[in-house]
Amino acid sequence: MLNIGWFSTGRDEAARQLLRVVQDKICSGDINVKTGFVFSNREPGETKESDLFFELVRSYHIPLVYLSHKRFRIGGKEKDWRIKYDREVNNKIESFAPDLCVLAGYMLIVSGELCQKYDMINLHPAPPGGPTGSWQEVIRTLIQNKAVTAGAMIHLVTPELDRGPVVSYCLFSLKGVPFAEHWHNDDEEKLFRLIRQHELAREFPLIHLTLQSLGRGEVGIQDKGVIDEQGRLISGYDLSGKVDEEVKKSLE
Repeated sequence: MLNIGWFSTGRDEAARQLLRVVQDKICSGDINVKTGFVFSNREPGETKESDLFFELVRSYHIPLVYLSHKRFRIGGKEKDWRIKYDREVNNKIESFAPDLCVLAGYMLIVSGELCQKYDMINLHPAPPGGPTGSWQEVIRTLIQNKAVTAGAMIHLVTPELDRGPVVSYCLFSLKGVPFAEHWHNDDEEKLFRLIRQHELAREFPLIHLTLQSLGRGEVGIQDKGVIDEQGRLISGYDLSGKVDEEVKKSLE
């Protein structure tokens, strides 16, 4: 069974909902992994939202590990505090020996040193080879480039932001209904909202199905590369069909 570490800032309801979805799937046996610990870069008492997140973690009896990056940064030098912070994070999580770390609403950029020591995956709201940056920047770039395809991917975390090897992905077309009329009218505001709506609906299913596939051995991580169940290197596992099925179920 895959032993995962869950990294989250726990800053909002979405962070709690994502943990809830995955843990409920684990408890039902749908995902064959174990959450060995949850790590947060906030500490109890820092914000109301993160405290609610910590309550949820405890309700699942998962070990909670935390280190406030704000408190750690006080008095530190700007240029090297992040490396020192991640070294302390490593000291706190090393004994859990995670097979995989999942960044799920973790609002810090992981240092090269930490992501080279552990296999880490992250969700990025763009298709493989697509725009980098925040979800807002991704959508603006898609519209500017008059892209015909959007999507989301789970990728390995590397020192190069949003460009690690693709573990899994899902795609959807920006042509036809309901996008065509807004392209025709050059209505960027409506296109922006519509693309975000369709991408966001796929995020939770993509994370759930990726962890399910990893737990079943349908896709794996080896030597910082992604392999299929025959051990062959691949450029990502296409989960578009399965994700679309999950999205359709949620709308019924």
